[in-house]
Amino acid sequence: MQLLLRFLIGALVVSVFAFAGDLLRPKSFAGLFGAAPSVALATLALTAYQQGATSAALEARSMSASAIAFVLYACLVSRLMSRGRWPAAIVSIASLALWGVCAGLAWFVFLREAP
Repeated sequence: MQLLLRFLIGALVVSVFAFAGDLLRPKSFAGLFGAAPSVALATLALTAYQQGATSAALEARSMSASAIAFVLYACLVSRLMSRGRWPAAIVSIASLALWGVCAGLAWFVFLREAP
């Protein structure tokens, strides 16, 4: 039942984000609103329903810290790809270290003592 509910919530939110992406220019923004926000919202909704607001708040903080780390990762990959002539696979895999360090640091500084 939980999987079905997660699927339905995710599908609904994906549809809403896809519609919003179609309204934005350039069309490449549509991909930004695809899977990740909808999965995160579905997960938070189910967590809040099943485990309460405290667990959902902790999950939301963790998602926020990871999203900030991912933005830094994306900026590094973008800069390296625009300035260098390295293969995309090597740049993206090597840059994962930055994401891991930033996410780990955010957990250590902000989330380790969370309730």
